[in-house]
Amino acid sequence: MSAQIPIAVRDRVSDRAKKTLDIVAKFVEEECIPADAVFEAQVGSGDARWENHPRIIEDLKEKAKALGLWNMFLPKGHYKESPGFTNLEYGLMAEWLGKSRVASEAVNCAAPDTGNMEVLAKYGNEAQKAQWLKPLMDGEIRSAFLMTEPQVASSDARNIEMKIEKDGDHYVLNGQKWWSSGAGDPRCKIYIVMGKSDPQNKEPYKQQSVILVPSNTKGITIHRMLSVYGYDDAPHGHGHITFLNVRVPATNLVLGEGRGFEIIQGRLGPGRIHHAMRTIGSAERALEWMLMRINDPKKTPFGKQLREHGVILEWVAKSRIEIDAARLVVLNAAIKMDEQGPKAALTEIAQAKVLVPQTALTVIDRAVQSFGGAGVSQDTPLANMWAQIRTLRLADGPDEVHLQQMGRNENKRGKAVADKINGQKEKTEQLMSKYGVSKLEIGTNIKRSSL
Repeated sequence: MSAQIPIAVRDRVSDRAKKTLDIVAKFVEEECIPADAVFEAQVGSGDARWENHPRIIEDLKEKAKALGLWNMFLPKGHYKESPGFTNLEYGLMAEWLGKSRVASEAVNCAAPDTGNMEVLAKYGNEAQKAQWLKPLMDGEIRSAFLMTEPQVASSDARNIEMKIEKDGDHYVLNGQKWWSSGAGDPRCKIYIVMGKSDPQNKEPYKQQSVILVPSNTKGITIHRMLSVYGYDDAPHGHGHITFLNVRVPATNLVLGEGRGFEIIQGRLGPGRIHHAMRTIGSAERALEWMLMRINDPKKTPFGKQLREHGVILEWVAKSRIEIDAARLVVLNAAIKMDEQGPKAALTEIAQAKVLVPQTALTVIDRAVQSFGGAGVSQDTPLANMWAQIRTLRLADGPDEVHLQQMGRNENKRGKAVADKINGQKEKTEQLMSKYGVSKLEIGTNIKRSSL
């Protein structure tokens, strides 16, 4: 599959990464995609779904480890724990992982664990790494990320209200969180929590801190698991959680008080790229399902196969163009992250974050339409894919926040662009004078017949 790497980036991908990419693709196509339905069946139904850990996941993990596919996401040059791949190289692998529900977890590259491991690897002290990073990287436990709150507009993280108050050698947490991804899993042992430790600080971006909270700490209550268009994602889940006088040791604070925004921005940048590339994989799989459907000889509406109806091939062509264009946007962001770091690549990351889910949703919707009633049922993966990817237009900041920031940044060029265009106009006037022509002569050279 390395032969499919876009030629624009192929020279930036090492031979080792190309070989690994081929192994990833084969593993996903031959092991993970067939296992998706088994995973669903092993999760089962009813309340037991939140306690059942499908055995097939552990079997896939063993196969992945034997193939050398484990923790590929930590970029080289930034983490001593890195397996040695760049953001670009892992991005290409993540595309394949996005084609299967179980693939990312099978290779220990599933959200939110990847972002949480990056937080610990980048900002955690040695004790925090030993206690939490190692078991996460070994795949022995899972984690959750708690940032969003139900009672405030969390698209502006300055609104976050959870209190983190110092009390001797402990911090006390009070408040509530929701969309706490991963909190439903019985293997979830650690929460990474963002809250306000200094609400009176005049600098609004220094009011927040991030702290590590063991999931079994007294005072934590999981009230419910939220559904995504009817899907509750058991046993992973997205929890609505309250904290009532939850005490954790002061040593659990990450990096220091007031460093929350710094940590979160460091976490979300790479995570957005991972989401985007997995989403490209989902779009590719949706296109594959559409191709299968429109070439099914048993499905002949109005006496023809669907591919013989004019609009369908146009859908296929548009989908191919849109997926390929979106992929290049993501890979461009990955390259800039590799060369200059996530902070320098904020615009490119935002472009990918906004464009890719919208593109994938369009492609999936076409595939759904081609299947008719089957497309919105459980008989294809399309409806679930659409629901999951629709949430990405909200997760890690809604589209509108990124668009507003990009618009502001782009508009900063306004004066320089106006000065350039006005200068070009002045030069045009000078040339007009030099060559003895006038604006009035532009567009008037049409020969008119006499009446």
